[in-house]
Amino acid sequence: MKFVIERAALLKSLGHVQSVVERRNAIAILSNVLIEAGDGRVSLATTDMDVAIADSVEAEITAEGATTAPVHTLYDIVRKLPEGAQVEIENDGSGRMILRAGRSIFKLSCLPKEDFPTPAESEFPHNFSLPAEELRALIDRTRFAISTEETRYYLNGIFLHTAEADGVKVLLAVATDGHRLARIQMPQPDGAADMPGIIVPRKAVNELRKLIDESTEPVQISLSETRIRFTFEAMVISTKLIDGTFPDYQRVIPEGNDKMLEVDCREFTAAVDRVSTISTEKSRAIKLAVDKGNLVLSASSPDSGTATEELEVSYDAEPIEIGFNSRYLLDITQQIEGNGAQFALADAASPTIIQDTADKSALYVLMPMRV
Repeated sequence: MKFVIERAALLKSLGHVQSVVERRNAIAILSNVLIEAGDGRVSLATTDMDVAIADSVEAEITAEGATTAPVHTLYDIVRKLPEGAQVEIENDGSGRMILRAGRSIFKLSCLPKEDFPTPAESEFPHNFSLPAEELRALIDRTRFAISTEETRYYLNGIFLHTAEADGVKVLLAVATDGHRLARIQMPQPDGAADMPGIIVPRKAVNELRKLIDESTEPVQISLSETRIRFTFEAMVISTKLIDGTFPDYQRVIPEGNDKMLEVDCREFTAAVDRVSTISTEKSRAIKLAVDKGNLVLSASSPDSGTATEELEVSYDAEPIEIGFNSRYLLDITQQIEGNGAQFALADAASPTIIQDTADKSALYVLMPMRV
C-alpha cells in the first residue's frame, strides 16, 4: 500500500473517526484505524465494537492495499505537521507503516487488517432520510435529558418511534433521566411508517452530532431491530441499539395542568442564571413565586446568602410557589428558540410542562423539587 494525500484532507478524515476510539484499550486492535487504499480513495474506519465510523477521502494511490495503525498517534502526528504538507504513507509488508512529510519520517507499528473487527452484516429493512438541520435540532433538543445512570441502561439514549398525533403521522424522539423529559415531534418521513421503536445509545448520538455539524446533505437513515446506520457525504456511522424497553413516557406527561405562565424566554433564562449563582452546588435549587403578572425568582444558601429577582410575566391564575433544579431549568429554556416560553403548572409537587409559545413541536416536562 502506498499513497500521497494532502495533510488537511487526512487530518479532517482522521478527526472524524478517531473520537470513537477509547484512549485505553484492553484489545490492541480497537486502538487502531483500518486504512484501505484503492480506486483513487483512502478509506478510514474505527470501532469500539458498538459504534463504527467510516470515512473516505481522495488520494493519489500508487499501490493499493490495507493496514491498521494506532489512530490517536497517527492523528497527533498529522495534526503537528505543517499546513499544506503532502503526506506519503506506505506499508512495506514488514509490520510497520512509514509516514513521510517533508523531512519528517515516522514509522508506526501496525496490526494485520484481518484482525480488525467488521460489524456483522445486517439487513436494514427500514430506510428514510432527514435533512441535516432537522436531525441536528432533534438531537440538540433531546440529548441533554439522556440519563447517565448505567443501572437504568434503557434510558441511556434517545427513543425514536412513530405515532399518530391529532390525526397526523409523526416521528417522535424522546429522552428522560427521571428528573426531566424532552419530546420532539416532526412529520413522519417517507419510509419510516413501519419502523420499530428503537433506543439510540448516548455515545452514538454524541458522535453523530459532531459529524453532522457542518453537513448540508440529507442524512440517510437505515435501521433494523438491533442496529442503525447513518450515511451522509462520505461518512457512515453505525451502532448497536440499546437492547431494552423504553418506559411508557406518556404517563409522565401531565394532562391537568391549568395554570398558564408565559415569560420572555431570554429575560427569564438570564434571570435564572443570575439568581442560581447563590444556590448550593449540590441542589442548585431555585424558587419561582408566581402571582398575577409577576414572578419572583429566589435562591438561598447557608454559605453564600440570598438572591431575588422580579420579572413581569403573563399569569392570571392562583398564586403558586414551586422549586426547580436551576441547571435542569436552564437546559430546557436554552433549547427554546422563540421569544416566549409557556409553563403549564398544577401545584408545587406536580411536574410542569414547558413549551415554546410559538412552536409546539417540542415538549419538556420538569419535576419540581422542595426549596
